[in-house]
Amino acid sequence: MQREYIRRGYSISHQKVVLEIDFSGSAWGYTEITVVPNTKDLKTIHLHSRQCYIHSVTVAAHQADFIHQDPLSSLSISDPRDVHNHPELKRKVYSALAEGDEGELSIAIPAQVRLSKSGSSINGGLASEVGTPEPQTPGPSSQTANTGLAEYSPITIKIVYSLRNASDGLQFVIPSDAYPFRVPHVYTSPTSPDAARCWVPCVDNLWEKCTWDFEFVVPKYLEEKAADTEDEGQEGQQGEYPTVVVCSGDLVEQVAHPYNSNKTIFLFSQTVLTSVQHIAWATGPFHVHTIPADHSAQDDPSGVAQPLMHAFCLPGYESHLLSSVSFIRVAMSFYTTEFGSYPFGSYKMVFVDDIPQPRFDSATLSLITVDLLHGDDAIDQVYETRHSLSHALACQWVGINIHQKTWSDTWLVNGLGLYICGLFLRKLFGNNEYRFRLKKDCERVLEYDNGSQPPICQPYNPDPPDSSMLPFVNLKSPLVLHILDRRLCKSGTSLGLSRVLPKLFLSAISGEMPANALSTHSFLRMCRKVSGMDPRTFADQWIYGSGCPSFGFSASFNRKKMAVEISMRQEAPAYAACEGNEVMKTLMKPVPFFEGQMTIRIHEADGTPYEHVLDIRSTFKRYEVPFNTKYKRVRRNTKRYLARQAAAQAAAEGDAEAVEAMGLIDMGFGLEIWEKENERENWRVVDWTEEDEAQMSGATYEWIRIDADFEWIAGIAFEQPDFMWVSQLQRDRDVVAQLEAVHALARQPTAVVSSMLTRTVLVSNYFFRIRAEAAMALVTCAVSKLNFLGLWHLFKLFLRYCYEPEDSKQDLFQYTYVPKPNDFSDLAEYFVRKSILNAVARVRLDDGKTPAVIRKFLIDQLRYNDNTANPYHDAFYICNIIAALASATVSVLPPERGELLQTESKDYSDEDIRLMKDAVAEVDRYRSMDRLIPSPHNVVTVAAVEFYVMLAMANLIPNDARVFFPLTREGNGTQVRIAAFDALFLTKWYTPKVMAYILSVMAHDSCRVIRRHVAKNTVQSLALLVSMGEMKTSLKETESLLIEEDGATAEKVKEGTRKSEVDIMMKALRKDREVGKNEAIREYLMPLILAPDADHEVRWCLLKLADLLVRGAEESAPKVTIHLPPTPVLEQPPPLPLPKASVLKSQRTIKAIGGTPKMPMPPHLIIPSTKLLFSPSTPAMESPKVTNGAVNGQRPIFAKPAAPKGKKAVTMAPKKGGNAPKAQAAGMSVNDLRACRNALQKLRAYKHAPLFLQPVDPVRDRAPNYFDIIKNPMDLSTMGAKLEAGQYHDRFAFEADFRLMITNAKTYNLQGSYAYNEAAAMESFFDKQWVRINKTLEAADKAHQEPPPPPKVPEPAAVSPVTPAPVDLPAVPAATPRPTIKLKVGNASTTKVDGEPLTPAPAPKAKSRKSKVSAAPAAPDHDVDDDLLEEVIAIEREKAQPTPKRKHRVDDKEEDELLALAIPEKKQRSSPTEEMPLEKRKEKPKNVGTKLTLSVKNAKKTAPPPVPVEASPLKLNIKGKEKEREREQEKPKEKPKEVAPASSPAPAPATPKPSKEKKASSTPSQTTPLNEKKCREILRTLLKMPESAIFARPVDPVLDGCPTYYDEIESPMDLQTMGTKLGQGKYGTIEEFVRDTELIFSNCRKFNPPTTYPVNCADVVEKAFKREWAKMMEKKLSWQEKRSLQSLMTKLVAEDISWVFREPVDPEKLGVPTYFDVIPRHTARDLKTIRQKLDADKYDSVEAFEADLDLMVRNAITFNGADSEVGNLAVVMKNRYRELLANVKHQQAKKRKETDSKGGSATPQPTSKKARMH
Repeated sequence: MQREYIRRGYSISHQKVVLEIDFSGSAWGYTEITVVPNTKDLKTIHLHSRQCYIHSVTVAAHQADFIHQDPLSSLSISDPRDVHNHPELKRKVYSALAEGDEGELSIAIPAQVRLSKSGSSINGGLASEVGTPEPQTPGPSSQTANTGLAEYSPITIKIVYSLRNASDGLQFVIPSDAYPFRVPHVYTSPTSPDAARCWVPCVDNLWEKCTWDFEFVVPKYLEEKAADTEDEGQEGQQGEYPTVVVCSGDLVEQVAHPYNSNKTIFLFSQTVLTSVQHIAWATGPFHVHTIPADHSAQDDPSGVAQPLMHAFCLPGYESHLLSSVSFIRVAMSFYTTEFGSYPFGSYKMVFVDDIPQPRFDSATLSLITVDLLHGDDAIDQVYETRHSLSHALACQWVGINIHQKTWSDTWLVNGLGLYICGLFLRKLFGNNEYRFRLKKDCERVLEYDNGSQPPICQPYNPDPPDSSMLPFVNLKSPLVLHILDRRLCKSGTSLGLSRVLPKLFLSAISGEMPANALSTHSFLRMCRKVSGMDPRTFADQWIYGSGCPSFGFSASFNRKKMAVEISMRQEAPAYAACEGNEVMKTLMKPVPFFEGQMTIRIHEADGTPYEHVLDIRSTFKRYEVPFNTKYKRVRRNTKRYLARQAAAQAAAEGDAEAVEAMGLIDMGFGLEIWEKENERENWRVVDWTEEDEAQMSGATYEWIRIDADFEWIAGIAFEQPDFMWVSQLQRDRDVVAQLEAVHALARQPTAVVSSMLTRTVLVSNYFFRIRAEAAMALVTCAVSKLNFLGLWHLFKLFLRYCYEPEDSKQDLFQYTYVPKPNDFSDLAEYFVRKSILNAVARVRLDDGKTPAVIRKFLIDQLRYNDNTANPYHDAFYICNIIAALASATVSVLPPERGELLQTESKDYSDEDIRLMKDAVAEVDRYRSMDRLIPSPHNVVTVAAVEFYVMLAMANLIPNDARVFFPLTREGNGTQVRIAAFDALFLTKWYTPKVMAYILSVMAHDSCRVIRRHVAKNTVQSLALLVSMGEMKTSLKETESLLIEEDGATAEKVKEGTRKSEVDIMMKALRKDREVGKNEAIREYLMPLILAPDADHEVRWCLLKLADLLVRGAEESAPKVTIHLPPTPVLEQPPPLPLPKASVLKSQRTIKAIGGTPKMPMPPHLIIPSTKLLFSPSTPAMESPKVTNGAVNGQRPIFAKPAAPKGKKAVTMAPKKGGNAPKAQAAGMSVNDLRACRNALQKLRAYKHAPLFLQPVDPVRDRAPNYFDIIKNPMDLSTMGAKLEAGQYHDRFAFEADFRLMITNAKTYNLQGSYAYNEAAAMESFFDKQWVRINKTLEAADKAHQEPPPPPKVPEPAAVSPVTPAPVDLPAVPAATPRPTIKLKVGNASTTKVDGEPLTPAPAPKAKSRKSKVSAAPAAPDHDVDDDLLEEVIAIEREKAQPTPKRKHRVDDKEEDELLALAIPEKKQRSSPTEEMPLEKRKEKPKNVGTKLTLSVKNAKKTAPPPVPVEASPLKLNIKGKEKEREREQEKPKEKPKEVAPASSPAPAPATPKPSKEKKASSTPSQTTPLNEKKCREILRTLLKMPESAIFARPVDPVLDGCPTYYDEIESPMDLQTMGTKLGQGKYGTIEEFVRDTELIFSNCRKFNPPTTYPVNCADVVEKAFKREWAKMMEKKLSWQEKRSLQSLMTKLVAEDISWVFREPVDPEKLGVPTYFDVIPRHTARDLKTIRQKLDADKYDSVEAFEADLDLMVRNAITFNGADSEVGNLAVVMKNRYRELLANVKHQQAKKRKETDSKGGSATPQPTSKKARMH
């Protein structure tokens, strides 16, 4: 990257910038760029320049032609008013960003400018960059490349430009009505990755460096009229603030303007080569503070002068500035002493307002937010400020002077800056603070690096690291460097990184480092040279790999060997998370095993620590660590032990030397409370029992430390007795050891542990953060089994800060804690006090609530707080109490029904409500005080807002947006506004007015931080609101998206579930009227994104919002023309006719018929989503005007005009010679056509549709006998072709073909197989869509016609004369219970719908179904989607009301008789989401298909003869077949010849009662005889599961607490009832057993909300049932069949005729390179491959095995020809294996007959199936 100038043809040696700034949003000036060409062919110079208006360009003083085009400022799309075009806009934004990489400003070098060669080098820095290669870098050296590079004389380019209202790069902060007292100032701001080019034309590249000169012209003073008029006296005393300019580089001079005395000029020079991305400046009336030199460092013998350091702040912050930066000179002295000279001449810090990020580091200058400033009375802010400022200074060494060589080295630059900053903080705050922070950071890394994070260094990724990944990289990188330092130190010849880093910085200053670009490879090489340790293994694990190890240790003492046996087990959670996912393994590169050395420290019985090194080289190992103390009794009687006891006594008496010698931390035994017996009782101190003492005296060692030297970033689980942890806590001086001990004791809550933790809090010798952690650990001891001893100790500890009770025996749980006046002079006690408050707030009762005494205690702390005499402010202390009070007020018990409901607050008592009101009143009081006397950055108001949000989320107070809305307006503090917006986004903010306000904030708010925060949270809050239950998804959709187990791993199931949840959420959001169809979104979203001054982060967030809420319009693919040479091979089009008629791309919402014309959509790209258009107010002859021409020679389809009001809209068959589209050739109405197209599009896009998209291929789909069983194949592509060819006369014919496709799939595949389940899912999805389509179309018809006359009984003439032969009807299940029931009998393709035959005929008359539909009329001016939404709402309302069962009318008696004959008793198939009532289900007759003959007065029903159907194996791609020609579909009268009459089925009930739920499919499907033994095994397996307890017996409404259960569940079922039915023989088939099992789960989901415990139990039990069901239904070759086929294969291979087919074809060895071009690789077969598949149980039937052999022979004949030698061998081979197969089949048939004669097996065979069909 740093050598990119070679590709450009030039480099830059120097750049001068002259700018005049007027503080009103404008700047103008020029820049002079000195360009050094490196090629004589340089004709054009490309520079980066955005937002700048270029006035003129000169090259070497000659006027030059130039082109300036800013792609981002000229974004345009085809229709900017249509929000559906956001995908096109996103593509344009990507293209504009890619376009800008090459440069927005192109300058042509004039002809007068000649490029002449120069004898000098290009420039010092660039020559060094090119000429100094990395040592041992593979490949050709850079010196060789440099010798061939010509050098030319430099030329100067002058560009005159101006800026006006820049949106990026420059930040103008000026006063406004909302912020009238804001001080005007201007500064460069990294608002975007290309911010540098936004304020100066340049080469915007991190690796392009040059020297710089700057001239800034600014007003001498900024007028402040308010100060002149109101505060003249005060101003005269303070003096005016002159305008100051601060810039990267060193200040040369400040001079007066030669022509204007009111202006001044600042000149800066940067002589160190610097990238433009590291240049910054700021100007304004800053207060200047000179940081004095460190006098203690002036006597440095080196004699190097200390660099100048200045700090700048805005007026009003002077007092805070001094206290905030007072330490920075100490940091400079530390860095220069430890790491070498400061690389620049000076250092400046400027504190500015409204910067979009906390800090912007540049060469010699850091721009820092004013929020980091604090006064002398601050405590909490000091740590954050000092860390940030010391890191800013460290970045001058590494980050600015030294930068990454490639983007993948970013981890090293960032990590080194944070690492050396941590070393300084260790000196500033102490080693305890440093190690404590390291341990906490290590815990955070372990939490994040669990497989979801990539490696910190990715050499294969050339792009900059993503902003979302940088926080993790910055967290892990310094820890990796820390453990690298520890391991380098252990190498024995090094002092670690303390020797590496000075050499590194010295090489950068001396010029040895090429271009000061640091790579990971060179850094590791330097570490190896210094230490002698090979870091490659370390780098592969911790730098180039991801994840962290997790160790489990256990220790035991072996007395015989006198050794401690330590067992180690290592796991890699990140690798386990990516197990089975090769894509994630490739991207994340998780490390499966970490190796290295780990130090353990055993503190033996005499108190001496011994270190041992464990060499970890395997995932499990047992180490024997030698023990030095020979006998355990020396622990009590040796001289060493007695000496140690004497030293401990001296230490207790105050001997400092004895304390140091002992190394004791805990001096608790010297405290009075632990010495006096009455005080021990007063503190409820609990001592070790005699058993504990005996165990302690028998212990052979004190304690063991694992990873004592902190050499691993790892989770370590090590268990040892609690007294050992206490010893470690008291006697180990390392804070990491103490922290580990506190966490371990918290996992073992006992009364003794509570006493020990209390003593830890009391002993001030402990580091204050350890004391705070001990206080938090006391929460685990505040449980009922310990009588809340931990809470008592917490109260007792906090009592030290309150007034003591008069009665020494006062019950602390009844005492009112009035705090003493605050005094935070002891900072350690301040942090311990805050920790005790947080710990108290976390104590909970068993019901999840906080005891009332705790809430009262916290309210009292707010009520009686007194900070009048405190030298420090208590704002953060108050915030801590408010946060603790919010936590204590809210119950942690999960909601009973799985979501936050208003009824939850009913569980609170009167005392709870009173305490809550008191808490709200106190918080309101502090919020009011904060308005009068503001706290730093209004932190108290922020805490109050967060308090309200937490209570509102728990439904304790109303979640009213009006509370937060005023705080979001301009004029409030930035942090207050952010908190208020966060609260607002948790309310229903998507109302049009609030949405318009939020969009306005994104576009026009003066604060960029607010704009970005609001834009980001707008997207995130929608997902949060859905998960909270504010926006509910459809329950039907949720239930339909069940993940069936098909052998996939648990990870895949989780991934699919997660994806389904996202799909449901997006669909719900898009259809929501308040969100997806929000008028503000659709009106303002696109203009905001297209605005040229839009912030780049806001733009991307808005594009994400558009993706989430609005369905994008598909774009036509770019046309690519490829010129190929002529070839004799002719590509034949597929035989299936494709749709030829073009259709219009409809918009999501069409407000008027004559609206804006829509663009045509190429039919090959996507099947358009067609909509219905109704316009009753439009004249009959008027049609919508659509400017769209014919596509592919066909006319477009126009919206059909509606019939005049009062007339009946009848769709007539098209006349000959008419202009009707081809799709309507059979008479289909335009409404039906659009509805079918819409349904087909949704079917194709459905996730379960892949199996049904194309016709079945018996070879590809491994279904050799498919066409023997399925005579009428069908699939979605065939349906689409028939639809576009006009072969459907109405939508019901389309529906019939879909039913046929589903019937075929269920007929061929066994129930429970993958293909069968996919078909069921498709059918369920289609039924839901078809119900809505039917209701919408019928409602639309009602809107345009008068009510039809009452339905009549179908006349015989409508049936018999048309089809004199008996009509065989396919199984077409009813789509909805409202329309007339469709006849579902037989297996043919002719469909009869309401008495009308499916033949080309005139338009059908009004159907009787129309009178039975009671749907709400659809809005006439909306499209289908809007109509569907209205219908769904209407359906939901109807479902909410009790609907009486429908009964047939008396005058429909004959029709009822006809329906009774047409619908025999059939077994209803259960669905997981919807169930028929149990008492309404009937047994299905044994016959599979039924044939109907309808006559005038009665209806005869006949059944087809039994068709021999073999029991087919599980198939995958099974659906309808394309090879059945369409003309056979169009001639139903020929179909009855295929089936002959048979016996009649059992009579059906006379009056069928359709259920309110959707009817289950009644298609003929395979049934399996009951296997009672296996069914009982399944029941036993389910009953063994703990989750099945709630399904083991019938529901008892009283006992189970659900009184309304039997009101909601009409068909209850449980495992006990199923066992009873099984014993009584009430199950005839396995399918009936499965139906009852699924009824249990559907009842559970129907009664209980999602994510509740019963539903979770149902999910677990259902998965187990499906797993057992799959095992039971699994079908594969029997053992005898497999052995027979293996024997057959052995014979074939042994015979000579098989030599050609024994091995796979190798095209190279056989000299047939085109073999796989003719024979696809996936269809190639040979005997070896077939044998391998046979051994691996890949064949589920003998027929499948035979099909592979046939395929092998067919391949040989296809490639070689039938007359070739191989072709003849193939024929002989075919005859031979068929002869052998005939014997195998004969033997199997014989054995099957013998088995059947003896009783048969439970496995369904074809013979038994025939018997069932008779």
